[in-house]
Amino acid sequence: MASASASEPLPRTAGEMLRMGREFLARKGVAEARLDAELLVAHALGCDRLHLFLDLERPLTADELARGRELLARRGKREPVAYLTGNREFYGRVFHVNASVLIPRSETELLVDLARASVRERALAAPRILDVGTGSGVLALTLALELPGSRVTAVDLSAAALTVARANAERLGGAAREVVFLEADGGLPARSSGPFDLLVSNPPYVAREVQGSLSPEVRDHEPALALFAPAGDPHHWVRRLLAEADELLAPGGVLLVELGHDQGDEALRLAGDRPARVHRDLARLPRVLEVRRP
Repeated sequence: MASASASEPLPRTAGEMLRMGREFLARKGVAEARLDAELLVAHALGCDRLHLFLDLERPLTADELARGRELLARRGKREPVAYLTGNREFYGRVFHVNASVLIPRSETELLVDLARASVRERALAAPRILDVGTGSGVLALTLALELPGSRVTAVDLSAAALTVARANAERLGGAAREVVFLEADGGLPARSSGPFDLLVSNPPYVAREVQGSLSPEVRDHEPALALFAPAGDPHHWVRRLLAEADELLAPGGVLLVELGHDQGDEALRLAGDRPARVHRDLARLPRVLEVRRP
């Protein structure tokens, strides 16, 4: 559709745009062509997927047609849907995202589950939480809202990412607006807000050596600063966060770090004699390192 020739008819209704968009994305090799077409056509028409399907005979305006074709053309070039719509759901809430931040993944929700369980287990009424490498703020803001009374500090090296995180805090409101954001490389600059009961992080852990095997959506569009570990050292952030946790955590405090699927054994080795375990995600892959400060 988006690369239609002059002789190819343009869609006249929402249903026709949906069908033609789905066929176009399938030709371009997009794996989720059906779902992506639904999301993008609905976004172009300013509605959700349910209302799109309830009104497939809706005639298209010129502006809607132009928006839809542009979005589908960009998706055909493998730009991620989340960046095209500007939104991604995480833990039941909608967050704004753009190319300055990683797109939140469902496996990261395990980190929130573990953080909540840790706070409940220790019966903390006002936990002090530090999020290192906050990006769009999904971890810091979700924990602020899920754990009433918590005091959350979030740091990131990227000023552009922090702009997105602060905008999400304003959009979500309530306790999210109380999160303190700091531009910093690592967690130590936030020590004045500690000691912390919980340190969480989804750090860069993809090895640069595998860059060529990544999907175009990830390789060509997501920010390298938030994606790739230092060259030749995929475990850099596990080591660094373990060292910082020794300074930042209160006695009995917990470090939770998201891992790459092949990092579990090495993460446990790096934890040394600290009380540690690795939690698996729904795909049964090692996903989160949990370390408790004695």
